[in-house]
Amino acid sequence: MVSRGRNHKSIASHEVRLLLGARSQLISMRTSLYNQIRGVLKTFGVVLPPGTRSTFERLVEECTPSTSLIRGVIGILLDSWRHIDGQVRETDRALQRIARASDVCRRLMTVPGVGVTTAVAFAAAVDNPERLRRVGDIGPYLGLTPKKYQSGEVDHNGGISKTGCRLTRHMLFEAASALILRHKRDCALRHWAQSLIPRIGLRKALVATARKLATLLLSMWRRGKEFNPG
Repeated sequence: MVSRGRNHKSIASHEVRLLLGARSQLISMRTSLYNQIRGVLKTFGVVLPPGTRSTFERLVEECTPSTSLIRGVIGILLDSWRHIDGQVRETDRALQRIARASDVCRRLMTVPGVGVTTAVAFAAAVDNPERLRRVGDIGPYLGLTPKKYQSGEVDHNGGISKTGCRLTRHMLFEAASALILRHKRDCALRHWAQSLIPRIGLRKALVATARKLATLLLSMWRRGKEFNPG
């Protein structure tokens, strides 16, 4: 599957993957603080509605009970949340700079549902488009193909193998979800993805679409072409 002599990643690829990993960890920490703040307030009868970042801050400040101890604890948690949120946005700006400077990433971002983070993550995971002998090998390379169960009596496919870069696989699922559920522009790719849902269900349709996106992105990279919506 992987061409010999081309399996070593570049320093630039490792640096980008380090940035992506840091961003993922920061997002996890931010989410944990967000849930902790909501949980503390719920303990005292305050249920915050979902909202944007600025709405969340305002509601927390307005709805926190007036006792000094509670306000102090919430204040510490909210300050930590603000700081980490700022760090996440800093990593986002760094990724945007990388994408703007890369012809490959800008080309990949012409695909519906593929944004900055997905394009940068995919480019870093593959690094060299000639790494794989065939375009179709990208599915197994990223762990997007079914596991095979075989014995004397059993022969069937299971869930996806989940080998390869977990973060890139996650971003491709995010891109597939955006394409199927949120993207407004009609194109053949979106129609194909949506047509899968009645036949195999949303979950399997997302897996198939993520695999299709990976194949499409690698093919575009190799050919030096932008997305053709036809």
